[in-house]
Amino acid sequence: MPTKSYNPITPARRFITTMDFSELSKDGPEKSLTVSKSSTGGRNHYGRITSRFRGGGHKRRYRIIDFKRDKKEIVGKVATLEYDPNRTANIALIQYSDGEKRYILAPLGLAVGATVLASEKADIHVGNCMPLKNVPPGTTLHNIELKVGAGGKLARSAGAMVQLVGFEQGYAQLRMPSGEIRIVPETCWATIGQVGNLDHENLTIGKAGRKRWLGRRPHNRGVSMNPVDHPMGGGEGKSSGGRHPTTPWGKKTKGKKTRKNKRTDRFIMRRSKK
Repeated sequence: MPTKSYNPITPARRFITTMDFSELSKDGPEKSLTVSKSSTGGRNHYGRITSRFRGGGHKRRYRIIDFKRDKKEIVGKVATLEYDPNRTANIALIQYSDGEKRYILAPLGLAVGATVLASEKADIHVGNCMPLKNVPPGTTLHNIELKVGAGGKLARSAGAMVQLVGFEQGYAQLRMPSGEIRIVPETCWATIGQVGNLDHENLTIGKAGRKRWLGRRPHNRGVSMNPVDHPMGGGEGKSSGGRHPTTPWGKKTKGKKTRKNKRTDRFIMRRSKK
């Protein structure tokens, strides 16, 4: 889906680019597949801010996405392609032959009228879902499970894809977008194809107000604060901090390893960084 630019009738308008939604449905979402979504403002259940610089933004309804693809052996037809305000990827409304409707992530090349199927014997076509053990090596995948039946966790954002490298001792070897090679049980399910909306990475926000529409408030730097507010604050005139970049709580922020889940280290064959 290409991007759209505008005539510079205002200074901000000169740089703004948006997606060209001509390929998407003009109708609203399927109401039976949406639920209300309240804004947290970055606060937890105690009312304390746990994610700074969040708040405001346009009201949204959450679209219920079928990440599990557990409607097996029933052919579905793509009814519409729709915008989803909760994610970078577009979504597709699937009308199954038994009358049920579900949303899935819209992969690249999926068009209205196409059919999709979740089955162990499904063809290698875009949008079909099957166990990794039935997929030939070299195939591009998305929405991949880490545990059988838990639903897809890997490669769900716009343009994301994972390549199946091979198999060994009951595990499938996957090359992640970062270059990391990870192993996943070969009985996990995955969807064929690359997530659509590739041009999302080419968007230019263009103005501060558009960030506010997304619920993101102004983000001020640590060096612009006072010493009481941030370890890098203070100094005579404009300073560069005078120390290694840190969080407001003194933790190192550049280069420090933050991964603590040693339980899953054995599933990483090769890291993206040596």
